[in-house]
Amino acid sequence: MISRYFKSEDRDFTLLRGDCVEQMRAFDFEFDMIFADPPYFLSNDGISVQSGKVVSVNKGEWDRSRGEKTDEAFTRMWIAEARKKLAPTGTIWISGTYHNIFSIAKILKEQHFKILNVVTWAKTNPPPNLSCRYFTHSSEFIIWARKFEKTPHYFDYKLMRRLNNGKQMRDVWNLPAIAPWEKHCGKHPTQKPLPLLTRIILASTRERAWILDPFAGSATSGIAANLLNRRFLGIELDEKFLSVAQERKREITNFNIFEDFRKKLKLPFQNFISPQTELVFKENLEQNLPF
Repeated sequence: MISRYFKSEDRDFTLLRGDCVEQMRAFDFEFDMIFADPPYFLSNDGISVQSGKVVSVNKGEWDRSRGEKTDEAFTRMWIAEARKKLAPTGTIWISGTYHNIFSIAKILKEQHFKILNVVTWAKTNPPPNLSCRYFTHSSEFIIWARKFEKTPHYFDYKLMRRLNNGKQMRDVWNLPAIAPWEKHCGKHPTQKPLPLLTRIILASTRERAWILDPFAGSATSGIAANLLNRRFLGIELDEKFLSVAQERKREITNFNIFEDFRKKLKLPFQNFISPQTELVFKENLEQNLPF
């Protein structure tokens, strides 16, 4: 059963509440792109640094490991369901660290995805390493894969080159963690920065594309999608984070905030349709969406 939590007035931003596997099984619809930021299984009672303060690394029970076999079984299950929701020419992006990314890559290969890139997000402002026994952890990895080995995918090569000062964009991205202006409505403990998601979406989708996020959290992927004139469905289990995601969407319905966010992100388009005029351009397909 589909459990809809929120649907925006412009119909471009929908949130479902529940287990991502159960919710994906409840509807039949194919997406142009999937972004997934699954649990990294790092909540092991350790400590880290945040804003200059020592904090616990525990994010919640959803991020606690249940053992290698159980963690891998969960990963295999949600990727299998996500594959069914991906259009034949669609692509999936999955973020992780060395704790889970190798398992994800193996499962993608098992399920016949073609891995296109493994992007390294090199954080320009990582927290220091407290033990001083090894190098500071300053990067995460994002696997980009398409559904089929031989079916072409969409990649806006020209735009990526334009955004990289006329040079081919490489698979190492130097980007900061989230900025204060991205946290006005609250914050998710593993929230990804908008510049990271906007680059991913611009690279692999056209305008009006449908994007799915099975681990939506505070829906950074959805905010980025709407800022770029794409449509979004997010699935999240925790109502606290769904509430933050809903408020973030409402925040950008303010045209001044919407435009301010786009300026901060240095988006490359001048003639962009504002949220106030979007309803004029709705497609008939949207009248029959299962969610």
